[in-house]
Amino acid sequence: MPMTRPRVHPLACALLLSLSFPALATDPPAPEPQDHHTQELKAVEIQGAVLPTTADEMSRPVSVLSGEKLDEAKAGTLGETVGKLPGVQSSYFGPGVGRPIVRGFDGARVQVLSDGLGSGDVSTVSADHAVSIEPFLADQIEVLKGPATLLYGSGAIGGAVNVVDGRIPEALTDDPLEGRAELRAGTVNDERTGMVRVDGSTDNFALHADAVHRETGDTDTPAGTLTGTAIRTDSAALGGAWIGTRGFFGASASLYSTLYGIPGTQDEGGVRIDMDQRRTEVRAGIDDVGPFASVRLKMGRTEYEHAELEGNEVGTRFDNTSNEGRLELVHKPVAGWNGAFGVQWGVRDFEAVGEEAFVPSTHAKDAGLFWIGNRDFGKAWRLELGARGDRNEIDADAATAIGPDRTFDTSSFSASLRWNASEDLHFDFGLDRAQRAPTAEELYSNGTHVATQSIERGQPDLDAETANRAELGVHWHAGPVELAASIYHVRYDDFIYLQDTGEIGDEDLPIRQWSQADARFNGAEGEATWHIVENASGDWDWRLYGDLVRASLADGGDLPRIAPARFGSEWRWEKGDWRASLNAVRVDKQDRVAAFETPTPGYTLVDAHFAWHIDTKHANALELFLDGTNLLDEQARAHTSFLKDVAPLPGRGFAFGVRAFF
Repeated sequence: MPMTRPRVHPLACALLLSLSFPALATDPPAPEPQDHHTQELKAVEIQGAVLPTTADEMSRPVSVLSGEKLDEAKAGTLGETVGKLPGVQSSYFGPGVGRPIVRGFDGARVQVLSDGLGSGDVSTVSADHAVSIEPFLADQIEVLKGPATLLYGSGAIGGAVNVVDGRIPEALTDDPLEGRAELRAGTVNDERTGMVRVDGSTDNFALHADAVHRETGDTDTPAGTLTGTAIRTDSAALGGAWIGTRGFFGASASLYSTLYGIPGTQDEGGVRIDMDQRRTEVRAGIDDVGPFASVRLKMGRTEYEHAELEGNEVGTRFDNTSNEGRLELVHKPVAGWNGAFGVQWGVRDFEAVGEEAFVPSTHAKDAGLFWIGNRDFGKAWRLELGARGDRNEIDADAATAIGPDRTFDTSSFSASLRWNASEDLHFDFGLDRAQRAPTAEELYSNGTHVATQSIERGQPDLDAETANRAELGVHWHAGPVELAASIYHVRYDDFIYLQDTGEIGDEDLPIRQWSQADARFNGAEGEATWHIVENASGDWDWRLYGDLVRASLADGGDLPRIAPARFGSEWRWEKGDWRASLNAVRVDKQDRVAAFETPTPGYTLVDAHFAWHIDTKHANALELFLDGTNLLDEQARAHTSFLKDVAPLPGRGFAFGVRAFF
């Protein structure tokens, strides 16, 4: 959520004029959070009923990472930050690139969002392109598992990861000025990171500012130092909003800049990616408008570019300019149904110029309309329904494209039934049908893709792929024990994947063709937490978690780079101002591989976290922390990585520093 001089949409003006500014007041005080930076979801109270304010709040299943656990998990990439949640792992193209993988799906099937709007980068075009979102500035990170196409369209057929950072305030702060800052250093890569965030408000205006700077050297691994992998990242934002009794209107501007190296390219003089992104956003909302409990409008413009540097020369330059809008209307109950209508639209201009421009320039337009809703039948049953239709248009540069322009009409539907067997035991059964339109890379690729060390050929006549999913979940809470688990099956029609042709092209590189075939995904995930004891020795918790996914073509053959099974165990302890945790996760070997892959051995990673919280005068606080990662110095190679043979995961490392809350 960002800003420069935003162009105000007429609907935003209408919403602004509707706010009750003469009677401006702060929201009622929220309950005291468990720590200094956990943000509560808001709701609207209308005639005694508490209703959600956004469509996102009505969606399930979702995992939320926030507060102290988010502080412990924060890393240099978004994928690494969320990679220990059940069902979520990360891609790895060196320490500068890590994109979330949800239930075995990655790339164009998992949408990465900045508070509900697309990130605006080109991380789905190639595995060596980073996500342009800074995890260190997040308030919370939400993961939607299973098709999130109902909310976010074609690119979320496998799930979505939404980073909430509060850059456009929607409520006044409790104090006139509050914030946090952090300084940290790390040993495995000589990391130096500084972060600051400030939020403040007057009687009718709220302001937000944040900034982060991070520098690292080359990363150490048990197999040696990964040369040429240093990173420099800068990110900053300024936002503000008018807050009324019934709504808000705000804007923000942000920048994200990073320079990172690609492992394994030093024989060619070294390859680095120099990325710069500028983003502006306008948001507005109003509550209790006629038949609607709330109306929310989000609009953003992103100007993105990056240069792939070969030594000191620019090999290829990528430019991507996108405009996106989203309007959500949460309606009041109708015949017992709570629900939300939504409209989403976007325009994207993409251009790649240089030796490695294997995808032609394209102009893309997307538009979608959706409704999701739920109704309770007594206390025992809840039914959730949803539907969405999208139109995706891709116009490719006729001079370089290998096929014609394409237009796709996709539709998605979902139904979920919850049975509350008791206050402590709940069952969920869901059915989904979701469709995804092919991307420009899948349609029009035609050339050498250096990141994957292959020659990629698109397929201009690809059809939209269709996923039919069934999922069964259980949630149980009995005394000190909490359990959540789910199993799912996905039948893909016309699944789009990169097939090895068996042919060898220029520079002895394999030729791979984007193709379609039916596919099957089967998986399970779960976690159990036992609150062992709360006594003079402190609060002790033990958590077990794990996930498993199997993916193959319907007529035989495994799909490439599918995340292996995992099983983890975590101990947590808290006493007064002290807390600590110890986590071990066993990643299984992956020998279910595609024809052109090699199996990957399993490995065990052990992490530990320790923090001491110190309250000071005037409600300020300091927190000293020490984090240890890969304490066994295990040589681990991620099967999801194109570079697993070149770039193992980082070795033993320690990060330490101080956080200040004011």
